[in-house]
Amino acid sequence: MITRTILGLATFLCCFTLTAQEISDTTFGKGLINFTAKDSTFSVKFAPRIQGRYIASMDYNGTDYDDADLNFLIRRARLKFSGFAYSPKLKYKIELGLSNRDISGANQYNRNTPRYILDAVIMWNFYENFELWAGQTKLPGNVERVVSSANLQLIDRSILNSRFNIDRDVGVQLRHHTALGGDFIMREKIALSQGEGRNVTEGNEGGLQYTGRVEFLPFGKFKSKGDYSQGDLKREDTPKLMVGFTYDFNNNAVKTRSNLGSYMTLSDGSLYETNISTFFADAMFKYKGFAFMGEYANRDASAPVAVNLDGTEAGSIVTVGNALNVQASYLFKSNYELTTRYATINYDAITGNDTQAQYTLGVSKYVVGHSLKIQADVSYGTLDGTQDNVLFRTGFDLHF
Repeated sequence: MITRTILGLATFLCCFTLTAQEISDTTFGKGLINFTAKDSTFSVKFAPRIQGRYIASMDYNGTDYDDADLNFLIRRARLKFSGFAYSPKLKYKIELGLSNRDISGANQYNRNTPRYILDAVIMWNFYENFELWAGQTKLPGNVERVVSSANLQLIDRSILNSRFNIDRDVGVQLRHHTALGGDFIMREKIALSQGEGRNVTEGNEGGLQYTGRVEFLPFGKFKSKGDYSQGDLKREDTPKLMVGFTYDFNNNAVKTRSNLGSYMTLSDGSLYETNISTFFADAMFKYKGFAFMGEYANRDASAPVAVNLDGTEAGSIVTVGNALNVQASYLFKSNYELTTRYATINYDAITGNDTQAQYTLGVSKYVVGHSLKIQADVSYGTLDGTQDNVLFRTGFDLHF
């Protein structure tokens, strides 16, 4: 069934390309297909992408490093569709994931099916600077998470993001932006969502999730939405800065990482519920090829240890603590970029997890911006200051 669906989609796209090629006017990196109806009642942009990876990891055993664990994989393989329907004020986005990492996570709450859908959202500019979003998409969380994985300047996101981000969910969002005078812009984003992550069909098991974010851009907009793209590929002529703050409250959350992680199951088969709050503060700065991104995250829970009715611990513990991630880069005129990153996680003692730190140095060659690039990075990581790890990664990005 799945194979037939994918083959059918591929056949449709081939036929669509043949019929649309006479009026298509696009270049590499701007979408494989860009089509607008003659009566301007809808548009479609189709942009597939691939990320290939090679990873080698070595752990220090106290006297020497163990043999490297090697891994070749297709980290991401995705199909993206976007455009407008009926009016340019009503936009949409659909993104499907096909790699194993994208579709994994089948469980009883999504009917034990692959999780193909990443984004399926409509965005309605219903009045002046107001937009109403409805569907499944990223919540307005930390900037590193909202930056597309296609627009990263290192092979993957930081350890802060891997443990504390709030990812995608199903619900509604209200977005607005305000000019405060001169070039100064403020953006406000609020979201109400189910609170259990993407592709859940058997919810709502706990309560709802409430997210609010405010962003300040004192020097005006970045070129080409560069506040949500890593590296200063557009070489900003004047300094550009975005500072953002997010607060997320997941009422009666049933997962160990708010709307991510594993379900907290009790001995009687029911789900443990606790309130989880997450706070982010982050910044993005760019100027003449130099870029800086910094993030701080903090997570807390009203009762982080899952407890059975008889008072015994159930084994599930909410990931609580705080984390810091800072990275800086410089893009040379040859379109080679050097990037450094430092990230650390300090878990609360109740979690039983040790402090982590990671130092990363990376190099990227942008052939056609983020759309076609080759990257490599090496990381040195520590766990509780006593266990070391060396991680080498390289890969490519192809994004139509």
